[in-house]
Amino acid sequence: MDGAARNGDRLKEALVRVSAEYEGRPGDIARGRELARRFLAQVRAVGGLAVSDRAVDVLQLVVSELLTNACKYAPGPSLVDLQLAEDRVEVTVWDSDPVLPVAERADPGRIGRHGLEIVMAVCQSFEMHREPVGKRMRAAVRLADDLHGTVVGHPS
Repeated sequence: MDGAARNGDRLKEALVRVSAEYEGRPGDIARGRELARRFLAQVRAVGGLAVSDRAVDVLQLVVSELLTNACKYAPGPSLVDLQLAEDRVEVTVWDSDPVLPVAERADPGRIGRHGLEIVMAVCQSFEMHREPVGKRMRAAVRLADDLHGTVVGHPS
């Protein structure tokens, strides 16, 4: 295998996963959305995988909602991990609070506290687990899940 092929393999391996730590400071949620946006831009450009515009929006929304909950309800740091897995991105958010969130009943009159409902509605899967310290929430977002059938970034 030549050097160019090895470098290409290393780039693709680097695309598989990205992680970031947040401290619950102003701007962390925006930084989490930017992490998601950059990750999918690399998946499109370097990995050559099809990523719909809707998938970019959904991934940013999921990261934003899960990170907002971590920053709002858990003291201390939180971790966001994005991992490429076949036709989806798995989003994992860890925080220090062991209490698992509960989706509230639908209430169109309620302002706020809809984040978990939204995440569960737009993701391929969602699960949460207590950890020895805190909890982990994991959601899967399809890469080419566009309601209008348009796939953006598909390699030619």
